[in-house]
Formats: sequence, structure tokens, C-alpha cells
Amino acid sequence: MMMKRRTLLARTVVGLALPAAGWGAGVGVVQAAPAQRGQAVAWPEVKLLDGSRFGPVQAAGKAVVVVFWSTTCAFCRRHNQHLEKLHRAAAGHGLVVLGVARDSDAAQVRRYAQQQGYSFPITLDHAPLAAVLASRNIIPLTTTVNRQGLLHEVIPGEMFEEDVLGLIKLARPEKPA
Repeated sequence: MMMKRRTLLARTVVGLALPAAGWGAGVGVVQAAPAQRGQAVAWPEVKLLDGSRFGPVQAAGKAVVVVFWSTTCAFCRRHNQHLEKLHRAAAGHGLVVLGVARDSDAAQVRRYAQQQGYSFPITLDHAPLAAVLASRNIIPLTTTVNRQGLLHEVIPGEMFEEDVLGLIKLARPEKPA
């Protein structure tokens, strides 16, 4: 993906390092290596804040953008505003945006998401998703999976709006070679 020079710089400078204990903490930790670019993602089933589930059935045949974030991260707040725009633009186009909050208080995350106007689905089940998508300790961390279920990209740090909105191309069916 071609990105502006500023985006590349932002990725290397802006990403926040997280304590290593954060990624493995919690119940139900999945012991699997993250997929590498071009490999199939073994989607775990996770519980969303609204009580519904997200897993292999919901991801099948769709492009999925997953972002790991926290309510205390100012970079994540800006980044997620762009993801909300992507979520709205992608409605009905075969692309799902999934937020993965690194927080532990579901009520706090619900309030925060409502205050920020987020309508994309959010889960607190970060460990199983990190285990299959990316083990990097950076937020925001955006991962993309194409319609064939293959890991497309792992993008550390805050992205510019045009780069986030450009992810909608993942929803387009692949053209035969």
C-alpha cells in the first residue's frame, strides 16, 4: 500500500509501546503464532460489547480491519475517528471494522465508545485476537485481512484519514490474474 511519507513517519514515531504483560493477561489466552502476511487467519470467536459474537462465521468472505486500541490513548482516539468513517463507508460492501479495546472495564469502554460516536463492533477479548493477528505491543495497531481470509497487513501506529479510508479497497473482489 502506497502511503504518504508523513504516514510512514507517524507509524515509526507515534506508536505507543505497551507493557508486555498486557497482551498475555486474561482468561482464555490462545497459544498460537500470529499469521504471517499471506497466511490464513484462524479466527477465534470473541464476545462483543453488545453481547453478540464475532468469529469465523462473521469473517467468512469479508475483508476485516481489526484495530487494537485503548481508551487512554490520544493517538487511538484520532485513529478510531477515521475507522468510524471507514466503518460507515463500508456498510454493505463486504468490509467489517472490529475494534479491540485493551481496557478491562466493559462499562467504561461502552461509555467511551458512545461519547466518541463509535458504531463499529468492539470487543475486550484482545488476547485471542492478538495471538492470531499480531503480537506487537503497539497501539493503535491495525491489521487487515482480505476477503479470502489471508492476513494482508499489520500497520503499527496512528494512520492518516486518507490511508484508513483507503482500506476500503480490501472490500473489492479480487480481479482474476
